[in-house]
Amino acid sequence: MMRPLIALTAALVLAAASGPADAKGCLKGAVVGGVAGHYAGHHGLLGAAAGCLYGRHRAKEQEQQQERQQQPHEHQGRATDIGQTGM
Repeated sequence: MMRPLIALTAALVLAAASGPADAKGCLKGAVVGGVAGHYAGHHGLLGAAAGCLYGRHRAKEQEQQQERQQQPHEHQGRATDIGQTGM
């Protein structure tokens, strides 16, 4: 009973130490990793830490992908301009 409490506490500390965008991914990852680590050999704390790191990584990737989708495409008009030159 004490190990899940320690894993949850560690996950919350890691989440508080990170920025607001990273905390969401860290909390989700820590919960999933902590549970998986607990059932895979009673390593809930290690699972929570690894899950937090993975969650932060995924959240950052998703944020970057959203930023790329919001940026206008520079090269959209160029292909049609080249085709209309009559070469």
